[in-house]
Amino acid sequence: MSHAFVKEEDEQWLHDVAPTLNALINYLTKENNGIRVYEKSSHVNPADGKQVHEMSNGMSYSIDKDSRWYIVD
Repeated sequence: MSHAFVKEEDEQWLHDVAPTLNALINYLTKENNGIRVYEKSSHVNPADGKQVHEMSNGMSYSIDKDSRWYIVD
């Protein structure tokens, strides 16, 4: 007798990722089908003083006042 197990996908959202660069890289790499995503550069946004991380996936990310990641426009 055989048993088939189906594991539900552990879906995670960007705002649920821990507010560390390493956690962001791991999340983005997983979302990119395992292809490593890395930080290309970072700078401080003069408008709000927040650190902005420009990533190899072409997007920029920052942490909001509630310590959650968001995509910078």
